[in-house]
Amino acid sequence: MDALTHDPRFAAMTFVVIDFEGLTPAGRPAGPIEVAALALRTLDGRLVEIGRFEELMRPPADVPVTSRDVQLKGITQRMLTSAAPAAEVMAQLDARLTSPPYRLVAHHASTEAGIIARQAEHCPVLAATPLLDTLRLAKAVVTGLGSYGLDSLLGHYGIPKPAGRHRAMPDVEVTAQVLTRLLDDGCAGGRWSTLLELDVAAGLQPTRPPAAPDADAEQGALF
Repeated sequence: MDALTHDPRFAAMTFVVIDFEGLTPAGRPAGPIEVAALALRTLDGRLVEIGRFEELMRPPADVPVTSRDVQLKGITQRMLTSAAPAAEVMAQLDARLTSPPYRLVAHHASTEAGIIARQAEHCPVLAATPLLDTLRLAKAVVTGLGSYGLDSLLGHYGIPKPAGRHRAMPDVEVTAQVLTRLLDDGCAGGRWSTLLELDVAAGLQPTRPPAAPDADAEQGALF
């Protein structure tokens, strides 16, 4: 990673590795029930943790936690009953982002981008922040994998699968480890040495928030 740390833009950046766990009721987009974020900055030639955030989020009353959700994520309806709603939690996370510039980092980052866009009114800083996709980084430097899912990359790098896999913070922690290994591999192979090259290889612009309904058109449709 040494080459990257000599790039002033990379060295000035705070990388926020983020992951959501969500529920996807039929006919509706995924809604978040947990978020975790791990902030990383360059220090002495490596990325080090400078902060973390982790919270459950109470889903709408008409969105149940199914038995499959409990089996996969280990999050029960009872755990969410006393949690704050997503709007409040996302605002809390956004309020922590007071020292830009930032890059969000996620595995298959378009999923996180979509969830953030749907919460944009509560987290305007997050919603305006570009992302790096570790899946796309992996495809650029790791060849021959049958799958580029997170579990495959953990196996490739010999990173132990965490207890609580599919909970937000364990997934964030191993994604941060994968990020570090991918940055090292890309530097060693001459694939990138600047933040701009990372953005070209795996950057993702924020997803636009869903358009607000046209009030006049909606009114007209009532008659």
